[in-house]
Amino acid sequence: MTQIDNPKIAFAYLRPACVLLTREPTVANVETLGGQLRELDDATLQQLQEYVLFPLRFVLRLPAAAPHRERLTQSVVEAMSHVLETTCVRSWDTLRELLSELCLCLASPRDPGRPAPGVSEELKGAVLRCLSALLHAAYGDVLPRLYEPATLPGLGAAVSLLLALGEGEQSREVQLGALGVLLTLGGQCDCGRGGGGEHPALGEEERRAAGSAMASFLPGITVALTRLVAGDPRHGHAVTVRAIKVWYRTVALVMGDAQLRGAAPGGEAADPGGPGAPGRAGELVVVRSPDWVQGAAGRLALLLKRLISCTAAHRHWRVRLELVALADHLLEHCGRSLGGECMGPLLEALVGAVNDEEPRVRERCEEALRAASERGRDGCHGDAAGGPPPGPGPSPGQTFVEVLSENLHGLATSLPRLLRAADDHRKLLALNVFLGYLKLLGPLVGRALNSAAHLQRISMALMQVLELDVRDVRIVEERSSAAVMETTSGAASEDPLAGHAQRKHFLYFRDEKIFSVLMEICRTLGYYGNTYLLVDHFLDLYRESSAYRKQAAMVLNETLRGAAGVGVATWGQGSGGGGGGWGLHAPAEGGGGGGDGGEGESVRAAVVAVIEEYTSERNWNLATAPQHPEAPQDRELLSPSRLSISPGGICSSSLLQVVSSSSSSSSSCSSSSSVHQLNSNIWQLCIQLEGVACGAHALGPAFRPLLMTSLYPVLEKAGDEALLVSRAALACVHGVAGACGYASPRQLIADNSDYLLNDVSLNLRRLQHGPQAPRVLAVILAHSDSGLLPLVGDMVGDVLLALDLSYDHTAALFCAVLHSLMKALVRWFPPSRDHLGVPASGREQGGSGPRPEDMTALDVRQFLLDHSRQRELAQGIGAEEEEEEEEEEQPVAQEEAEEEEGPDVKKELPAHIVITKEVMQRCTHLLSDPSLRIRLKVLDILELCVCVLREAEDELLPMVHHCWPALLRRLTDDDPLAVLRGFKVLCTLGEACGDFLRGRVSKEVLPRLGASLARQAPVSARAGPVYTHTLAYKLQLAVLQGLGSLCLRLDLGEADLDAVFDAYLPYLSCRQPISLQEACLSVFRHLIQVDPDAFWLTLSQLHAALPHAPPPPHLQPLRPGGAGAGAGPSRDQYTHNLDQLLRDAFEASGSQSPGSLG
Repeated sequence: MTQIDNPKIAFAYLRPACVLLTREPTVANVETLGGQLRELDDATLQQLQEYVLFPLRFVLRLPAAAPHRERLTQSVVEAMSHVLETTCVRSWDTLRELLSELCLCLASPRDPGRPAPGVSEELKGAVLRCLSALLHAAYGDVLPRLYEPATLPGLGAAVSLLLALGEGEQSREVQLGALGVLLTLGGQCDCGRGGGGEHPALGEEERRAAGSAMASFLPGITVALTRLVAGDPRHGHAVTVRAIKVWYRTVALVMGDAQLRGAAPGGEAADPGGPGAPGRAGELVVVRSPDWVQGAAGRLALLLKRLISCTAAHRHWRVRLELVALADHLLEHCGRSLGGECMGPLLEALVGAVNDEEPRVRERCEEALRAASERGRDGCHGDAAGGPPPGPGPSPGQTFVEVLSENLHGLATSLPRLLRAADDHRKLLALNVFLGYLKLLGPLVGRALNSAAHLQRISMALMQVLELDVRDVRIVEERSSAAVMETTSGAASEDPLAGHAQRKHFLYFRDEKIFSVLMEICRTLGYYGNTYLLVDHFLDLYRESSAYRKQAAMVLNETLRGAAGVGVATWGQGSGGGGGGWGLHAPAEGGGGGGDGGEGESVRAAVVAVIEEYTSERNWNLATAPQHPEAPQDRELLSPSRLSISPGGICSSSLLQVVSSSSSSSSSCSSSSSVHQLNSNIWQLCIQLEGVACGAHALGPAFRPLLMTSLYPVLEKAGDEALLVSRAALACVHGVAGACGYASPRQLIADNSDYLLNDVSLNLRRLQHGPQAPRVLAVILAHSDSGLLPLVGDMVGDVLLALDLSYDHTAALFCAVLHSLMKALVRWFPPSRDHLGVPASGREQGGSGPRPEDMTALDVRQFLLDHSRQRELAQGIGAEEEEEEEEEEQPVAQEEAEEEEGPDVKKELPAHIVITKEVMQRCTHLLSDPSLRIRLKVLDILELCVCVLREAEDELLPMVHHCWPALLRRLTDDDPLAVLRGFKVLCTLGEACGDFLRGRVSKEVLPRLGASLARQAPVSARAGPVYTHTLAYKLQLAVLQGLGSLCLRLDLGEADLDAVFDAYLPYLSCRQPISLQEACLSVFRHLIQVDPDAFWLTLSQLHAALPHAPPPPHLQPLRPGGAGAGAGPSRDQYTHNLDQLLRDAFEASGSQSPGSLG
């Protein structure tokens, strides 16, 4: 559409609409004029600006009682906005009058500084947009006149109105508009965002005039905006961001160093009664004298602290980004005028954002701090060259460094209180600020730590903050097991400590991020500080107070890593500062990262000192389990009063002295040991184990020479009873292996097994000096392969000899070692497929063995071929050929046997078979031990021995014969736990040597087990759901699950099967627990495989579930459900399970019943 560019034509075109609007002020006429204005080009509209604005301003002056006043005013304001957005205001009177008239549209008649009630949000938004367009349209020499003293009353009313709209409105659009106009009113708008396009920047004198004028309103603006920021957060982050921007730009305009430096004291109002300030207007002008600046800075500091506290932890990252901009802007423009009182909170806001989770906030913060650092350095150089700069405020360079140190000291003092009182979010903020100070000071941290006061405050803050919560009783209750020690030894991860550290619970915080920041603080201290000083100080705390021991150990661990530069994130790496980023000064000499910089020798010396302290006897052998009357014998019997067991006839080299596993701290392991103390000991050991891994991580491959003194103690704790300690030790082994360059913990132990086993062997001979030797051996076996067997052989002899010397006192201790040994042998020498029986898992799950339907067509074909061959041989057909073949084969077989075996030479047994026989022989004697715990452990060992000897049947059968009487006693007359464990051993024996045990089991075991099951059946049938948690139930279930496969393996006779059937029949009742019914069904499925016809007949007598094929004429028909069935209990309770058995076992086999084969 072509626009009108001729002023005369445009005037003639607009004149009727303007006249009509003056005569008839209606919305339609305003819209008509607005539409015509859009048809003019900008230059033409600029020439007709005054003429066009006259009717619009005339309508605004109409009385408030005019019809459709609000809608009419909104239309007029929108039309004026179009004019002002496309033209420039060159007349001061126009600017002043329009500003007053637009403010009156929203102001209350009684109070021009407050908005009128009942004004719609649409009108407010339109007026604010028009005001923004007006201020942007003001010509370069017109806008500064707003800041003359004579206009201060009107300007003050406008400021008050805008603040009221920004603070009290509910509409975000109105709030943002009011704050935007307020920003433009002070000449601080962002050019390009306003409606008038580019806005000319104010000159030096103009900014000084604006600052002088806005100084009168500085208290009201800052207080109102602080209330807005700290008020209801529901107004959204955009309003908060805009309010922060108005706050700091207004403060910078009034308190700017450039303005205060260039103006003489009192120059802004030298002549308050002159022509520019008639009447009382001159009294409103603020004289920015040094006293006024100092007082204003003090009051602004209070508001600044409140504003920072409300926004530093804001949820939205844009608010935090604007806070960084606030700090940067004020430090750059008002560093002198605001002084140290405001510089502290500003720096705190910056350093607190250094570790922000939003990358854009972190980058902006680093830029701001880098700029502040450069300004501080330049200020120091300027002071040295030309003396102190003029103007108020201290030297910026000195103030910057001093404020950092003082803030660090003050924050360290208040940190424990903050972490006890504040929520986790604010705790994290405070710690980020603390970390930021350390990073900003960089190498200067070392100088601060040289001050005893600073070091004491920082260390005490860390000690109090890192206090652990050790009240959880589960820490003591969780016991370790062999499964923990046998975790898969995979390759070490990139960070050996990742995924292995125990989760710690602290008294004063719960968020894991807080703990991460605390550990980073410790690493940063180690990186920039003096390693010798820090290690010595925290070791003193570690030794002096048990209350600070765990906290000091955590700090020491991370300090060692930080001293080596591990896990330390520095700012601006590679930009100078010796790797310390962009600190205020160059790093101290001798430090790649401050202090001694993690040099190899100093770090190694620190690691050695810390590990020696950790593994000392008083700090390493701590009680981790309560001692009570029913304590295990390895802690109850192995007491100092039972030392010096030396039977006569034994050489002194084999003398074994036995002590408690915690003899060095027997007083702490007394019966009065509290849960609190035990938990504390457990966590202390875990932290010390983490410290060993941290030392290895710090030194890397250089840690290998320290393995000779540190690996053995770590393996001691890998076998500890406390689950947390055991896990921490295994994690430490993983960490050490990865740090030293080993592929896995298994390789670490294998490469160092020679001196490890040497230490174990020595300690086994003098247990009072090394009571943990059996546990170390168990851990070594759990993380080794068969290549270790030659080295272990002699040591096994030492263990067995020690066991022979004193069964009463060493049984519990060495049974654990033998158990680990046998588990290792089973793992190293697994049985071949030919010797594998029914898996134990299948036995426990009630799974049945091969069923009749599993027979293939090949099995039947082979059976028929063999049968035919036997008949031919019986009739003499092919007998001669058979004899000839046998005569030819016999000499060859004899020659081969002679060559292989030799004359009367017994084949040498493998080493693992010899060891297993020796262990099994000791188990025979220990099966009758008075301690139930030892008997259970021995039964486990016996089961593992059977698994190893399965392939050597000639060696297994004599050993089974030797231990059978003791095993039988466990099966028939012992604690239910022992019976349960003994039955599992019996099942394993049945799989390995079933034919050998058939007669013994038939005569000595089955009758007693059957009688026991029969006695317990009525009890379990009447019991409720709680019965499934009893030991009697578990024994019933184990026998029912295992006896079926045992009977199948033993191939029992008819009489024995009938006895088993009679004993198991009550468990087919539907009144029994479901698990017992399922286990009983699995037993019958196994028994059906032994003799299908007999059991089909027996089951059919109880329940006729299937139709029967008619028998041959010479046989009598079957009568299921006859008298034999009726003599027993009611058939109703057995119907379901009997029916299931008959259908599953016989119908699925392809024939209706075995009886039909007659």
